[in-house]
Amino acid sequence: MRESGQPKLVVANASKSYDTGSGVVHALADFSMDVQPGELACLLGPSGCGKSTLLWAMAGLHGLSSGEVRLDGRPVIEPNPQIAMVFQEANLLPWRNLIKNIELPFEIRHQKPDRARIDALLEEVGLAGFETKMPRELSGGMQQRASIVRALSVDPSLLLMDEPFGALDAFTRDEMNLLIQQIWLETKKTIVFITHNINEAVFLADRIFVMSARPGRLSRVFEIDLPRPRPLDAMTTPHFIELVAEIKGSIDHKSQTQAA
Repeated sequence: MRESGQPKLVVANASKSYDTGSGVVHALADFSMDVQPGELACLLGPSGCGKSTLLWAMAGLHGLSSGEVRLDGRPVIEPNPQIAMVFQEANLLPWRNLIKNIELPFEIRHQKPDRARIDALLEEVGLAGFETKMPRELSGGMQQRASIVRALSVDPSLLLMDEPFGALDAFTRDEMNLLIQQIWLETKKTIVFITHNINEAVFLADRIFVMSARPGRLSRVFEIDLPRPRPLDAMTTPHFIELVAEIKGSIDHKSQTQAA
């Protein structure tokens, strides 16, 4: 259950524009949201609405044209050791084995790897025993599990996930969603999860922030009151189906540029 209090993450009036060869692209427009400590929030919207742009700004990987992102009350203007990110692709270095890929963030920070934490996470996600395997020897789902371990191994206070399961088959995606729910229930990490899959968002989230078509604005916020832990068959219940239908009806796929 989400508790009201001092937000963990605040996005205040975020706008972002890009100069391109064919003109200016307005990706975000005056977007604001807050995420409470220990909340699992999903960002949902049509393709091209600025979800990834917003998440990268949350991670401090690029700046905003205006507005700001704050973590624990402090502006995020560059990569922050308290923030970890899982990307759409696993991004494992092909010349390093699994354990060396997971240890990479520690090398970058000139820190000794937390092997006890890493071993526990590998056991949690079912990768214990695969430490010496190369990325090419792992399935897509296993590679994404490794990327999740890599992100969590540094014990961040905020985990950002950018459509991490979009390229996986339906069965593997279901397994990964159960895994994320399990990890979240055990760690109570604050998570912001991007997806364009409404079922996935309803299954995972405490709250869903629906974005409008480009330029991305906050369109609706949905509180998801389904009890946890949520089994996969929760997706077949009438209440779940009603939530999905209501959220689907709230999404506007027509961008301002297209409407002009």
